[in-house]
Amino acid sequence: MTTLPLAQTPSLGALASASFRIGCLGFGGPAGQIALMHRVFVEEKRWISEDEYLHALNYCMLLPGPEAQQLATYAGWRLKGVAGGVIAGLLFVLPGALIVFALTWLYAVWGTVPLVAALFYGVKAAVIGFIAEALVKVGRRALKGPQDVALAAVAFLALFLFQLPFPLVIGLAAGIGLARSFSQPIPAAVSPSIAPEKASGVKALRAAVSWGALWFAPLIAAMVLLGPDHVLTKVGVFFSKLAVLTFGGAYTVLAYLQQHAVEAEGWLTAPQMIDGLGLAETTPGPLVLVNQFVGFMAGWQTDGGGLWLAAAAALMASWCTFAPSFVWIFAGAPFAEGFRRSRMAAGMLQAVTASVFGIIAKVAVVFGMAVLFQGVFSIALPWGDDLALPDPARPDPLAMAIAIGAAIALIRYKANIVLVVAACALAGLLSLWV
Repeated sequence: MTTLPLAQTPSLGALASASFRIGCLGFGGPAGQIALMHRVFVEEKRWISEDEYLHALNYCMLLPGPEAQQLATYAGWRLKGVAGGVIAGLLFVLPGALIVFALTWLYAVWGTVPLVAALFYGVKAAVIGFIAEALVKVGRRALKGPQDVALAAVAFLALFLFQLPFPLVIGLAAGIGLARSFSQPIPAAVSPSIAPEKASGVKALRAAVSWGALWFAPLIAAMVLLGPDHVLTKVGVFFSKLAVLTFGGAYTVLAYLQQHAVEAEGWLTAPQMIDGLGLAETTPGPLVLVNQFVGFMAGWQTDGGGLWLAAAAALMASWCTFAPSFVWIFAGAPFAEGFRRSRMAAGMLQAVTASVFGIIAKVAVVFGMAVLFQGVFSIALPWGDDLALPDPARPDPLAMAIAIGAAIALIRYKANIVLVVAACALAGLLSLWV
């Protein structure tokens, strides 16, 4: 098959138009968004070659945070420099962020209305199907042998049974991968079709400092003006930490979110967080926009809070989630080719990816207990912690049926994600009469 030549480098306006289109149509999570960007940037516009796109994707998979938004930023940077990266990265997020904000506001005000609650009942059950689909997809990619299966099992037990901190689990997995890397071959290089910008330590440091300052500016302002114990400061600190420590996509973020925002801080309940995930699933843009939902609810449910504090906390959560991507791309992308060929980087990524399966499994169990059962009980563990388990005498048959239907539709029939959520929401109306 003959490869068509690359088209002329686009104008900033053309790049903005294409990026806004991707932001509006980016349903289906990272996999769907990465495929959509490939269709637009590589196949339709021919602005980026296949090799360059895959090279960018491999680099972004090594980074913490939302890989699809980072890939959009990388593509914009390769085409039009820093201005192009900012345009592509922001427009990838902005449409979905505005929609999620509006829906979160409506949820906070009307979420307890029986009709709305019934719709979200169905959406929450659908989310279990989405997590099951994620387990299948991650399992196929991540579990390449017995060692990877063992890593996944250890990660699950570390989080669920021993309740170890999420960053420690990721760090241990990376350490194991680093140790394994010395026995693995060096990954093959990919020659990009577009000449890369020459790497410069001075330029990288300048980019890291300037974009890092923009990243931390709202957080520092909140800390100085409101104090370290204010909810706005806490939201900024937490989501900045999350942006640095979460590898492996949006579902690994959920494990850390559930552990900190629900269990430690009490910003929202587990069912409310599943509602937020359902909102993020049904809207365009990154699935990690659930962070914005969490920030909004943290401000909304704080004593003396309300819409303005909720809006500020949502904005803080979103900024601290997505701003770091500009640091990673603008400072690190010129070094990406050499880093991608690193044996140690490849080994660490493989180990972290394997542990992601266990992390998602932990999320599936915790959320499944909250949605598929009407009660839980606790047992005391020898090391002093309490382990919550579902009450087998109190299942929720309707929620189970909706979740199973969603999983079959997504995994077996590759059904459209929006149609699945809509159907599950309508099925949730049955809860009004069951």
